[in-house]
Amino acid sequence: MPFEISAGGIYKLPFPFSDLSASKARPALALSDPDENGDVRFAFITTRPDADERGLALIASHYDGPALPYPSYLRLDKAFLLHRSLALKPLARLTSQAMAAILRQMILAETPRYHQFKFGRDDFRPGSDLVHYAGRVFDAEELVNLVDASLDFYLTANRYAEQFESEFADILGLSNALLVNSGSSANLVALTSLTSPKLGERRLKPGDEVITVAAGFPTTVAPILQNQLIPVFVDVNLGDYTAIPERLAEAIGPKTRAIMMAHTLGVPFNLDVATALAREHDLWLVEDNCDALGSRYRGQLTGAFGHLATFSFYPAHHITMGEGGCVVTDDELLARIARSVRDWGRDCYCAGGENNTCGKRFGQQFGALPYGYDHKYVYSHIGYNLKVTDMQAAIGCAQLAKLESFIVKRKANHGRLMEILRPYEDRLILPSATEHSDPSWFAFVITVRDDAGFTRADLVRFLEVNRIETRNLFSGNLLRHPAFQDIPRRVVGDLANSDLITRNTFFIGVYPGIGEPQLDYIADVFARFMTGERV
Repeated sequence: MPFEISAGGIYKLPFPFSDLSASKARPALALSDPDENGDVRFAFITTRPDADERGLALIASHYDGPALPYPSYLRLDKAFLLHRSLALKPLARLTSQAMAAILRQMILAETPRYHQFKFGRDDFRPGSDLVHYAGRVFDAEELVNLVDASLDFYLTANRYAEQFESEFADILGLSNALLVNSGSSANLVALTSLTSPKLGERRLKPGDEVITVAAGFPTTVAPILQNQLIPVFVDVNLGDYTAIPERLAEAIGPKTRAIMMAHTLGVPFNLDVATALAREHDLWLVEDNCDALGSRYRGQLTGAFGHLATFSFYPAHHITMGEGGCVVTDDELLARIARSVRDWGRDCYCAGGENNTCGKRFGQQFGALPYGYDHKYVYSHIGYNLKVTDMQAAIGCAQLAKLESFIVKRKANHGRLMEILRPYEDRLILPSATEHSDPSWFAFVITVRDDAGFTRADLVRFLEVNRIETRNLFSGNLLRHPAFQDIPRRVVGDLANSDLITRNTFFIGVYPGIGEPQLDYIADVFARFMTGERV
């Protein structure tokens, strides 16, 4: 009696190439409908378990109707394209959910092979290949997670975002981590949270002052201005490029309400001084930890000292999601406020897809709204939409598992570059760590001495021509830039070092993608330059 063959059906088939007489016919799952030639992709089923990751035990809930009457193990590694005429009879059928799970497993099992061919690395070719200052470092695990999340087609934050936030908070020993779409957004959310009316008299108000440094990245300062606050700029040390501690105390005035600074390129600023001043003067402390994931001060991870801290997961950073960032805090009220600022400013704290977590969705009074106005559409802050997608978070989860190995490699590369460049200290200021700190280095920072006999431009040009990437120390003195020249601000002391950084400082990479061949090449290029070779 004729029967139809379709994906999800289990049919009795001879095993191809060895049982053409059909004397040992066995069940096989149709993975596809017949194509125009009548060919069907079948995966055979055995009665013995398979330790291989491509084996799958079929259980009763997988079946749409009666199950096979014996233990059944699907061999996804034994899939063949066979003509429909080989099928002898139908035996059972799997549910749509089971088929989706099986096809998902097959897709994920093939993803590492795709990674191998697509992203296999060639040997480094000195003088031809770029020595990048930073970049993504990943293996098949990131790709598997990314594909896995894409197959959910849950386009906003979901299970991977929840996993990342939980694991990241645990690493830092904090109670809250909120993913956002960039480190800059993290800074915006963190500082804006401190302007919330929910903080009462401690809230930051327009005209209040926030202490920061002049030499750094602009989006540490931008949120200060965007919230109509006044940045108070202090200079930095050469070598560690963090705030001069004495200047921090000098910067405090009657309107000072917060300190917001970065741990520059992985080097923690003096947290003894910063935390003591914050306690003494009742200041908010925000750590911009975007460049310092894994750095420690007195043995404790940076990002866990302030009331709030921020992180970046851009490809140049310690771990990446492509675009992404995070706000962390141990304060439950600040966490709720930050979540509101990130999520349109809404007062509701329900997770996506959830309703009435508070049990009073239609039973509260807010402002001048009618009593019982839907809490999901009540806005208590001027907010944004700064969330990540679950696909980004999926990459981040795989990266987070590699964090410790990344940190070890960064430290090793930084140490090797110190050995390479130490003979040139008479002409270069080499990087240094602050006392009590253990940096998770973002980069290797170099300042050309004024009496070196060459300029930064000379050295950078030589490195770039020889395929070694360089970057300035971000903005240098931010107040020299067009957008910041006329901003309201207060400056404490001079900014001589920030100006020197603007003229003379740059960095090269230490990221885990740099290996011994690249380091040897860097050593050779610097040696050639220091012995007089120029371009």
